[in-house]
Amino acid sequence: MCGVVGIIGNKPVSRLIYHALISLQHRGQSSAGKLTYDGNVHMHKDYGLVRDVFNEERKIDTPGNIGIGHTRYSTAGMDDIESLKRNAQPEYVINPFLAAAH
Repeated sequence: MCGVVGIIGNKPVSRLIYHALISLQHRGQSSAGKLTYDGNVHMHKDYGLVRDVFNEERKIDTPGNIGIGHTRYSTAGMDDIESLKRNAQPEYVINPFLAAAH
């Protein structure tokens, strides 16, 4: 039971995604991440609560009018720090460009 948000806008969406993730925090507390796109990919994800993964020093504001965010509720895998970091989402591939969270 994870939390997922996607936004396409006519202005930067990073703060909107951040606030949506705060609202979705109850859906997953193992890790959080977001990805924005402005022709370049800007992604930050880590284990922990949204407020700990993102703060003024940690990528709340990233450029891009397109973005997705994810909070993870760990149901599979181990709960050690390395596993939590490895399983944080979203994920993306470059060729062809595809970003996803589930």
